[in-house]
Order: sequence, then structure tokens, then C-alpha cells
Amino acid sequence: MATIEQTDNQRPTPQPYPPAEPLEPAIGAQAEPPRSSTGKVALIMAVCAVGLGLLIWFVRHNTAGAEKKGPGAGRMDTPPVPIVAGTVMRKDMPIYLEGVATVQAFNTVTVRARVDGQIEKVAFVEGQDVKSGDLLAQIDPAPFRTALDQTIAKKGQDEAQLANARVDLKRYADLLANEGVTQQQYDTQKALVTQLEATVKADEAAIESAKVQLDYTTIVSPLDGRTGIRQVDQGNIVHANDANGLVVITQLKPISVVFTLPAQALNRIRTESAGDDLAVLAIDQDGTNVLARGKLAVIDNQIDTTTGTIKLKATFPNNDLRLWPGQFVNARLLLTVRKNSAVVPASVIQRGPEGAFAFVIKDDQTVDVRPVKVALVEQGEALVDDGLRPGEQVVVDGQYKLQKGSRVKISDGATAPERGTRKGKKGDRKGEKPAPESAGAT
Repeated sequence: MATIEQTDNQRPTPQPYPPAEPLEPAIGAQAEPPRSSTGKVALIMAVCAVGLGLLIWFVRHNTAGAEKKGPGAGRMDTPPVPIVAGTVMRKDMPIYLEGVATVQAFNTVTVRARVDGQIEKVAFVEGQDVKSGDLLAQIDPAPFRTALDQTIAKKGQDEAQLANARVDLKRYADLLANEGVTQQQYDTQKALVTQLEATVKADEAAIESAKVQLDYTTIVSPLDGRTGIRQVDQGNIVHANDANGLVVITQLKPISVVFTLPAQALNRIRTESAGDDLAVLAIDQDGTNVLARGKLAVIDNQIDTTTGTIKLKATFPNNDLRLWPGQFVNARLLLTVRKNSAVVPASVIQRGPEGAFAFVIKDDQTVDVRPVKVALVEQGEALVDDGLRPGEQVVVDGQYKLQKGSRVKISDGATAPERGTRKGKKGDRKGEKPAPESAGAT
């Protein structure tokens, strides 16, 4: 086999290689940032670290300073809160029990005719005050006067027969002594005299009955009171069994008030009423005006098992007629009076998750939160059993901006207790029932 040898002239000319393209980084591999970007990132991280360090130092410095100055030092820069102040008073506080009551007439009478007849005269005016024995109406008396005359005549007839029988009895007695009559005839005549005596007595009773019937034709008031609306007019025929009657008379002076209280209060009522009559106030339904003052008259003899209440009745003079039968009022029974008690305006007492509390003003014009125990709230005043002492200053108004340690400013120098004594609306607080009298409910 022949070997072909190539000479230099026969070899191809070598071509230059094309420039190399930059290689793509592998997936997931980070590209190395340029040197200038790496320097900027490092600078930013250094600045952030320095700022964070300064912030931590500033917070720690302020916290340490606040701890050294004590609580509330951070509030010294805030302006004081304007408030209305009051003083814890020492006074006697009455304790009342209150119940819904109905006014009842002391006596009520429906005047009815007791005999049948025609009304000749109506002698009263509707709504008139009458006295016992005053004429109210007149029924035609003629039939009853005639009946009376008949009974009187019948008595005269029987009395004549009795007189004659007595004369005959005397004759029979004389004849019996001389045997002129038999014993049987004498006994018969004696029985006749006895019979006629009984007849005369019956006639006397009939006369009295006729007089009573005649008296019934004149209808008079059985008591002192006030007449109502007339039920029968003049000229009508009335009967003894009529249901409506002529008129209703109610006694208004004195007058009664009937009210109920929980049966649990019975023992306290009996204990307090053992020494003296308990006072009762009649308050209007709005709870703002005292209508009358009276005394407890009756404690019912049994407890109502369906409601668990006891019924009581009080008597009121009612000289000014401010109480009226059928009127609904609130009755307040005075049980006792708490002497020298700590009393504050009702608005002082605040309610929180932990119970009642009050803001007490300290000497440095800051306030302290003081838990209190309230016995009752009444007539815009609260009776405090524990937590406040007489003479202490408390916040009456402006509590919504306060917290423990807040600085306060007393507005217009309002430190008198009366500035804070305000009548609250009924139901503002548990047990609160405002009234013009110093009254309360346990």
C-alpha cells in the first residue's frame, strides 16, 4: 500500500477560534456581586446596627430614670385634670324599706235603700263632703206612715179587749170564792187575759217595726266622708235589693295606704315596731315628691305564699287631701336611723370589675383609687360602711379622665359637699331611688 505524504504546501491553513462567550451561572448558584455593591450593603448594615444600639440605650436610660423618679413621674409633664371635689360628711342616715302601694279609703260605704218606694228628694250634691247623719235622700213615707197608723189602731183594739178581760177575771175571782162559778170558768178567763196581754205586746212590736220602716224612708249618711257619683235620680222607684245603691261615700280623713314588702324584712319590721309606731312616707310614682306622712297601723297576719311578700297598712291624716282612693304611690317605711355615718354624694361611687371604688384626693393634689363598701344609695347620697373617712376629699365629677396617681385641679374651688350632692335618676345605681327626703332602702 502506498503512503501518501502531505507536504507543507498541501496542508490547510489553520483558522482562528471565535471569542469565548461568558458562561451562564448554574441554576441555584449565587452570582458574585460586583465589588461596589458589596461595600454599600456592608455600610447600610453598619448604620442600622449603630441606630439599633442607640435606640436600646435610649429606652433603657429612660426606663431607669422613670424607676428612680417613682410611679407617676412620667405624668408630671401632663396638665392636671379639672374635677369637682366633695367632702366625706358625717351625718345621720335614715334607713327605709320601699314598696309599691295603693291608697284606700279609710271607710267605704255604698248607700242603699232599705225599703221599697219612690225617691221624692235627693238631698246631696255629687262630690259633696257630708257628716254622719246628714240627709242624702227621701223616699215617699206615706205608705209606711199609714202602716204605722194601722198598727197603732190594732194595739188600741187589743188593749180594750184586755181591759174587759181583766174586769171579767176579777168578777170570776169573787164568784169563785162564793162558788158562783166553777174553777174551770175562772181558769179559762185567766188564760184569755194572758192571751190578750201577749197580743198587746205583739202590737207594740209591730208599731216599732212600722216606725223603723218609716225611718228607713229617710236615707242619711252613715259616716263622715265624700259622696261620689249619684246612681239614682229623683222620681225613680228603688228597692231594698238593688245592687248599685244610691251613692258611694268614702272616708278621706284619715286615709289608708296598703303596700307590700319582701317577707325577709318581716323580722326587722317587727323588731323595730315593738317600741314605737314606725313612720311611713307616701311618695308619688315619679319618686320625687313626698305626698304625706303617716304611721304604720297593721302588719298582715299571713305571708302571701305566691309572691313571698307581706302586706302592711299605714294611716295618714290626709288633711290636705293629697292622697286619693285608688291612687298608686310608693310607700317608704322608716326602719331606723344610722347615726354619725360616712355619707358622700352618690356620683362619688364608681363601679369597676372589682366592685365599687372612689377617687380620693391626696395632699399632693393627686388621686388614689380607694375600694369602698356601700350600704345604700338614696336621694343622691351614698352611705359608706368602709373605705372612706369623714373629712376626706373625694372626686364628685370628672372621674372619666382619672386613673391612679393622676394630678387634679379643683374647678372653681368646688370643695363643698353640696356641689356634689345631685339627685340621680331612678335606677342609675343599684338600690338608688331619689326623693326629696333623706330616704334609703337596704
